Amino acid sequence: MEISGEGFEELLRPHVEAALRLALAMLRSHADAEDAVQESVTQAWRKIRQLRDPRSFRAWFLAIVANRCRASRRSSWWSVLRVDHGQLYVVSQPDDVIGRLDLRGALRRLGHEDRSALVLFYALDLPLHEVAAALGVSESAAKARIYRAAGRLRTAMSVEVPR
Repeated sequence: MEISGEGFEELLRPHVEAALRLALAMLRSHADAEDAVQESVTQAWRKIRQLRDPRSFRAWFLAIVANRCRASRRSSWWSVLRVDHGQLYVVSQPDDVIGRLDLRGALRRLGHEDRSALVLFYALDLPLHEVAAALGVSESAAKARIYRAAGRLRTAMSVEVPR
């Protein structure tokens, strides 16, 4: 498949924001997410001939982004430099619960595989077959991953209110 620079840009432009949101969910750092997306764009341009059907570009590109993010997390410098700044909340009054329940915070506490499945399916509203392609798994595995991740998210969101 031969695509010009302008053709590639037209294919890419509608998916950059989704790619950035996915990378941000996986890496938890705006700067790292931007780097991952930029590297993914370069990689997609180099491998554009491997794209069989331009209609599947979104899933194909998001799979590249997800793989780039996984590679970033696996690299040795990431584990040394990255510090999780998660917060533990102590609920002193039941009214505090409403202010402390934070979807973003709960998502941050999930593993990157769970976050990426939820972001692809719910936040980016991708169909299941595209989620599966982006995650590099079968549709049934993607469905199971989304179901389990949603369960973990519900657990992370639940807070015991003292009586």
